[in-house]
Amino acid sequence: MNEVVKCDVVKPISGFPFRPVESRRVVRFLNQAEERKLRKALADRDATMIAARESGNGWRIARGKRLLPELEAAGFGDHLTAVVLLAMNTGLRRGELLSLCWSDIDLEARVLTVRAETAKSARQRHIPLNEEATNVLRAWSKRSNGPDVFGVADVKTAWTALTHAAGLENFRFHDLRHHFASKLVMAGVDLNTVRELLGHSDIKMTLRYSHLAPDHLAAAVAKLTRTLLRGHLGATVLPTFSR
Repeated sequence: MNEVVKCDVVKPISGFPFRPVESRRVVRFLNQAEERKLRKALADRDATMIAARESGNGWRIARGKRLLPELEAAGFGDHLTAVVLLAMNTGLRRGELLSLCWSDIDLEARVLTVRAETAKSARQRHIPLNEEATNVLRAWSKRSNGPDVFGVADVKTAWTALTHAAGLENFRFHDLRHHFASKLVMAGVDLNTVRELLGHSDIKMTLRYSHLAPDHLAAAVAKLTRTLLRGHLGATVLPTFSR
């Protein structure tokens, strides 16, 4: 009788190093309800800031003091909404976003360039701007002064307050990048295109999103069946002769 082999013990073959398989990390992205809550929290924050500015200027008028710049009624309270929405629509890392200059953005061609010196991969890449990203940048350009798009070093404090107001748990700013990639994969975009947009130097980094496209993987395997069927139906059947 054959010996029972214990499957939970793996011994490396002599001469070959053992390399454990790296488990896929579960990425955090927003579901539809969470995205709605985040967008609402942004809109509420802007509305509160705009109302506070209007009230503050009313107080200054009454006392003959210098007014602060007016904020458009349907505009941004500050940079945060523009930063978050651009992250959701481009997948840029926080450092890449906050390092943007207006010279990196072509609103007519709808293309954003991540410079090599600001990219984690140290490689320049170009990101097409969708309609929302373009509209956000056009609106923010009316508020921005100088060569820098945002002119801030960090958004950590504002981001923490925003996620608390939106009721989001365990959602980091970097997860906006995962949200961007996850939405693309679920929409049927191939992983190599997602890799290029994210600026991954290795496709292994992008494979963490592959589980989000089960329908597309199934469709790919189904093509094999159709190919085999066509080959079977189109095969030439040779006649047989009895002796």
